[in-house]
Amino acid sequence: MAEVVIVRDAEEGGALAASLIASLVRRKPEAVLGLATGSTPLTTWRSLAGAGLDLSRVSGFALDEYLGLPDGHPESYQAVVVREIVEVLGLDPARVRVPGDDGGPLEEAGVRYEAAIREAGGIDLQVLGIGRTAHIGFNEPGSSLASRTRIKTLAEQTRLDNARFFDSVDEVPRHCLTQGLGTILDARHAVLLAWGEAKAEAVAAALEGPVTASVPGSALQLHPEVTAIVDEAAASRLANAAYYRFAWEHRDAVGG
Repeated sequence: MAEVVIVRDAEEGGALAASLIASLVRRKPEAVLGLATGSTPLTTWRSLAGAGLDLSRVSGFALDEYLGLPDGHPESYQAVVVREIVEVLGLDPARVRVPGDDGGPLEEAGVRYEAAIREAGGIDLQVLGIGRTAHIGFNEPGSSLASRTRIKTLAEQTRLDNARFFDSVDEVPRHCLTQGLGTILDARHAVLLAWGEAKAEAVAAALEGPVTASVPGSALQLHPEVTAIVDEAAASRLANAAYYRFAWEHRDAVGG
């Protein structure tokens, strides 16, 4: 079972996630982070930026990247990672990778990205959001639980949800490169973040429903170390919410 922490809001949740990352970096200054983009982790990056840590030796691997955007597009995840993570945290840009950023043949981009992660020693802590289709990364329903980094087609719901970052939904790409569910499960620690009632159904299905390719986020139930940080609204459909609160409140008790 994942460790589920129910917080008041995104600010509290982001601060908690940042504290997990900060603790890792203090133990391991050359830690390897899995980087999620979008609005959900923004409070985490802001809180981590205020922790006073030297993050210049930290490496990062983004979860995914759109395909088909022109070079330099502000909503490419390469641009977003630089703007919202690298510059905010003071990371070394040379240590941060995005799928397909090496300029090699697209058909083999996933294999090269997997190799780069292995060469870095694997991902120590993977930050994740979850979509309304319960996707993590861009692993849409039907994705193999053992999948690796590859090209995927985005669901229409995902494109509609991401249209707010573009002038219209017509500008949202239909394809992407994404780390696979198997890739994500290889991370030593996965930290799932979710805010708002719109994510409640996906959160409940991922954390408490059956493990199935129809709910990609449910693959996290197979991971030995998952921390799910969700606000009250995103937790509203969790059947075991009372237990999660009790367990968190008594986490320091002997034998707890």
